[in-house]
Amino acid sequence: MSEQPASRPSVEGAAGRLAGIAANLARVIHAPKETLRNCVLCLVAEGHLIIEDLPGVGKTTLAKALARSVDVSFARLQFTPDLLPSDVTGVSVFDQEAGAFRFRPGPVFANVLLVDEVNRASPKTQSALLECMQ
Repeated sequence: MSEQPASRPSVEGAAGRLAGIAANLARVIHAPKETLRNCVLCLVAEGHLIIEDLPGVGKTTLAKALARSVDVSFARLQFTPDLLPSDVTGVSVFDQEAGAFRFRPGPVFANVLLVDEVNRASPKTQSALLECMQ
């Protein structure tokens, strides 16, 4: 039986850290443990999570708490009919002082992004989000 290198965490250690993150979320959000566990697993798997629920139940608070629990950036994007694809992805802006273009990243560059009311935006803007999710 060979031992694991010291630099690689054990499965038990990783599971314990993930359980600790879920427990930290439970201190802020009153939700079923399975829901919190799935949110943490989705983050670790670098996946996308759709939460559909009534307004005011804590979806934004859950996303913020998850980002803070693992010390990553958080952004919220409210889709409106006037939102442009560049508002999602970012845009290059000419900096007159430097005489060059500077890229201003959009909210999709956050580690945890909460997108609200996707169906209100134009198809082009929705497509920009979906391309980034790919």
